[in-house]
Amino acid sequence: MPPTDTSNPSAHPQLDDATLEFAAKMFDLARHGDADNLDAFLAKGLPPNLRDHKGDSLLMLAAYHGHDAAVKILLQHKADAGLRNNNGQTPIAGAAFKGHAAVVQCLLDHGADVEGASPDGKTALMIAAMFNRIDIVELLLAHGADINARSDNGATALEAARAMGAPETAALLERHPAR
Repeated sequence: MPPTDTSNPSAHPQLDDATLEFAAKMFDLARHGDADNLDAFLAKGLPPNLRDHKGDSLLMLAAYHGHDAAVKILLQHKADAGLRNNNGQTPIAGAAFKGHAAVVQCLLDHGADVEGASPDGKTALMIAAMFNRIDIVELLLAHGADINARSDNGATALEAARAMGAPETAALLERHPAR
C-alpha cells in the first residue's frame, strides 16, 4: 500500500476535520508508543505508512521516540522500514541518532537497510558513531554496516566520531578488522 500523506489537506478534499483529527491521534499513539491501540487500529485498516506534514510515518515516530513494541507492531502490519521522511531520513537513522538500540535491532530484524543513509550520505553507522552510541555501532557492524562508507563530505564513521568528540566509538571503529 502506498504511503498516505496527510500533510496537505487541500490535496485530499475527502479528508474532513474529523479524519484529520483521527490521523493526529494516530501519530500521537506512535509518538507515545501505544502498541496495543496501534495494533487495534491497524487491524481495522489504518494504513501502516500513514505520514504527517513532515513526511514522518507512524514507524518513524515510534522509532525516533524509542518505542520498540510499537515499532514491532507497525512492522508486523507491513509498515515500510525504509520509508523516508521529507528530509530523506529513515527510521533506522532516527533510532540510531536517539540511541535506541532495541528499536535498531527490531528494524534490522524486519529488513531495514543497515546503512540507512540520509541524503547527505550519512549512514546509520556514522550517526551512531558521531553520538558515541557504542551499542548501536556494534549492532550495525554485526549486521554488516560498511565501516568504510563515506558521506557526501567524504567522512567515514571513524572520521565522524573523531570530529564529534566521540572517543569510545572512535576507539571501537579503530579496532574493527574491516577497517
